[in-house]
Amino acid sequence: MLNRQQGLIMKKIDKSFLEKALALINTVLFSMDHPKSPESMNFFQADTYRFYFLMSFMKEYFEGNEISQEYAISLVPQKYASRIKRLQILKQAVRLNYIIETQSLQDKRRRIYQPSDILIDDFIAYANNVDQNMRKAS
Repeated sequence: MLNRQQGLIMKKIDKSFLEKALALINTVLFSMDHPKSPESMNFFQADTYRFYFLMSFMKEYFEGNEISQEYAISLVPQKYASRIKRLQILKQAVRLNYIIETQSLQDKRRRIYQPSDILIDDFIAYANNVDQNMRKAS
């Protein structure tokens, strides 16, 4: 059922769902455009691929998984970026010291990746900030 409100046609939505949706929207927009966001978060929020990569990469790290180069660039579906772009973003994050690259002890040709202490700290602060904002909004 549609509801006419101020000349707009709006689908009738349960008030609690609408409040949760608006809280999510406001939290995400605030976190993406916050003037005090650390550079690492700004880097990873620059586009959809980078943000998806950050979330996937940090999830794998927090779950204790070893992240090789191939595994890192496969974390995000190919529809978001070409293989070359995925590799370029990974290498750029390494150059910016957001991600640490080390050589595998078993296979010297294999590269292993993990977030830097800076990225871990920034990500934890970001996650806590988002959580607090969501709690305030609900």
